[in-house]
Amino acid sequence: MVDKTTFSVNAANLAMRIGQAEIYLKEFENEVKRANGATGIFRSKEDALSRIMILNEFAPDDPRVKDLFQRAKNCIIGATGNFTDITDDMVVYLKNEENLRQMYARKSEDGWNGLLAQYQGEIREKVFPAPDVRTMRQEEYIGQYVVLDEIRYPANQFMGVTGEYIWTGKRSSGMYFVAIDGRKWLGPYEAVKRYRRLVDSTMMEVDKWTLLGRMTDITMEIPEPGEKKVGGPVYAPVVEPVALYVPGHVLGLYDGERETSGYFVGEDEVAAIKAQWYTEKSVPEDVSPERLVEIFRQAIKEKNYDLYVDCIQPERRQNPTQESLLLYYWDLHQERFHGEYVHADVVPEATKITVVKGYSDESGLESYFLSAEDQAKIAARYGDKVEYASVQTVSFDKNGKQLGSPVRRNLIRTNGGRWYVRDYEMRF
Repeated sequence: MVDKTTFSVNAANLAMRIGQAEIYLKEFENEVKRANGATGIFRSKEDALSRIMILNEFAPDDPRVKDLFQRAKNCIIGATGNFTDITDDMVVYLKNEENLRQMYARKSEDGWNGLLAQYQGEIREKVFPAPDVRTMRQEEYIGQYVVLDEIRYPANQFMGVTGEYIWTGKRSSGMYFVAIDGRKWLGPYEAVKRYRRLVDSTMMEVDKWTLLGRMTDITMEIPEPGEKKVGGPVYAPVVEPVALYVPGHVLGLYDGERETSGYFVGEDEVAAIKAQWYTEKSVPEDVSPERLVEIFRQAIKEKNYDLYVDCIQPERRQNPTQESLLLYYWDLHQERFHGEYVHADVVPEATKITVVKGYSDESGLESYFLSAEDQAKIAARYGDKVEYASVQTVSFDKNGKQLGSPVRRNLIRTNGGRWYVRDYEMRF
């Protein structure tokens, strides 16, 4: 901050000091303009404001100082960022999702309690110490069920000689090796991941699981994740998963008859429940670029994965690698609409459409001289017509404050067909 000793003002140097202050003010104004409604660090702010403050204290009635003062005030207001009113319809997706989460939490709790009742009498009452497989007869524990809390995956995952496992327990009180290289783990595990994607974004990546499993065998392994294992071997029961439970969220179960080898409780009902929320259900063939981005936004907010995919350029969703990327960025979009911003507005007047390939008479002048037949011949020589649309969006947090600068998302269409989102990875 500039003080009066370095920025002294008197009648003789007033005009010069006003000119110096304006230089800093112009830079401050440019910084605010470049931020485009976002907040941030404005490097010229203090230099500009402190000089104008000193000038205003010396000559408050000078028209030039009054002008600087007003411009500085406008800059301060602009630097606080752009705001909007967050209405109920903008955040209703959060309320719907919370209601669904609570519903599935109850379903999962009921399902878990039902499992415990189903296997009552077969579940080992005392989990630790674990069965000492070196001294106990196998008939005493093989076939029994165990409930294991805080199964740490992927932290305790390791590849052994006899398979891939998660270890749990201690050497002093015994261990269990949970088998995870078969469908009985992968089916429920993938089901829990689907639950997170389709139902409940409040459930972050799970690293501690509650597991119901059945002891089916014994093995000797060194329970260390690295290739170079330095500890001693451990004899432990092998546990095959029956169900994975995340209290307050989801219960995943194995079902070898299903294509997915697993499901979460109530999975078959999800689509019908969510369909009642959807404000957008399809993409019209004549959709405008701005409208497509709005539909794309709603598909993400309302967890309509099929609609999300239908918005995206077909060439970007043709093989397993691309499908995996679609899911990866779906998860990122879900996290952003729950942890960063709650809404994004499309700015129609900022849309720009450009022909990147093929014939185009954007000015309309050529059609004045050429017949439709002439233009058709020229267009045929050019080949496919490809257009890009750049659509601008602005995101807002739950308080209505703009987050960051506006973002541009590119769309594409070919030969006047339907518009598709090209760079679906971008944040709003």
